[in-house]
Amino acid sequence: MAKGKDVRVTIILECTSCVRNDIKKESAGISRYITQKNRHNTPSRLDLRKFCPYCYKHTIHGEIKK
Repeated sequence: MAKGKDVRVTIILECTSCVRNDIKKESAGISRYITQKNRHNTPSRLDLRKFCPYCYKHTIHGEIKK
């Protein structure tokens, strides 16, 4: 029995404020989180508020392509 597309997919969330500000020269990189989402319940892109260690505050992290 062959499986179709998985309902639960692994996604990467990236800090949107680090990307917009082109990252300060002294910071080490861009904050990224790995999580899962259910394709049937959330077909659109996911945005969550997470802590960014490079911005030192809670910011919106958006789903990016792999």
